[in-house]
Amino acid sequence: MKNIAIYVPENSVMQAIADPQYCFNAVNQFLAVAGKKPLFKVELVGLKKEIFINGGNFSVHTDKLLVEVEKTDLLVIPALSGDMTQAITSNKKAISWIVDQYNDGAEVASLCVGAFLLASTGLLNGRKCSTHWGFQNEFREMFPEVAIQDGNIVTEEDRLYSSGGANSYWNLLLYLVEKYTDRETAIITSKYFAIDIDRESQSAFAMFQGQKNHTDQAIKQAQDYIENNISERITVEELSDTVALGKRTLERRFKLATNNTVLEYIQRIKIEFAKRSFENSRKNINEVMFDVGYTDSKSFRSTFKKITGLTPVEYRNKYNKMLKDA
Repeated sequence: MKNIAIYVPENSVMQAIADPQYCFNAVNQFLAVAGKKPLFKVELVGLKKEIFINGGNFSVHTDKLLVEVEKTDLLVIPALSGDMTQAITSNKKAISWIVDQYNDGAEVASLCVGAFLLASTGLLNGRKCSTHWGFQNEFREMFPEVAIQDGNIVTEEDRLYSSGGANSYWNLLLYLVEKYTDRETAIITSKYFAIDIDRESQSAFAMFQGQKNHTDQAIKQAQDYIENNISERITVEELSDTVALGKRTLERRFKLATNNTVLEYIQRIKIEFAKRSFENSRKNINEVMFDVGYTDSKSFRSTFKKITGLTPVEYRNKYNKMLKDA
């Protein structure tokens, strides 16, 4: 029997508590139908017996207080909600307990932005981690010792698991189901919950937001220049002249401010513009390619797929409603 403790945080997302509980209990039912014994004992645990979440609209009654948990095989940390710094502070008393569970041999899995609470324990320092694509910049600023994985749905290292954004945590749950049971049971679970098993990237869902939460005015000027000249083939030398910085100084300060090289930033801005065109216009691939300053179709397709995980055609077919309705 595997003991699974789902920690119920203050400032948490209701679904990220209920879904893992539902998932592992459903697996027990699938095993019973197959004539096998239930594998999981699932308990909700917390700092209090009743925890109010979603601004007090819901309350969760825990099965055990943290001090009552003797031994767990898997500890699940659901997604937090609201301001991440405040959410971590609200759960500060649980941090040492999470570390103790890990040191006693438990595996620990964070769902979506639950990674912020897991990272606050220090267990992820020097290790890899996934979280919601929209929170990656904030995560990097708060936890520079952690190697955030761009686009990854599931990351595993040294008994620590983390998942990408929002419903991507279902892929981590399926990953754990397969690890603890077998492939057949994981497939049954994926079909029951209508989840695409083995999805490995959240890149197609990511929206590049420009990373302007910094104070380097020269770099902000460079970013604005890139964004206002989407159709041009911009070089580092051109940017250097525009913001009156030496090339090496620009590259160093740009990377420090945005966590991207100049070339990476230019590519991501252009591909983000291309994505919006594919979603909202009837332009063909070449028209969009020229709009964002590419003349080599092979280079455009390669860069687009590297960033989004899909080819331009696949992306357009997936997200353009006008084409579907035509």
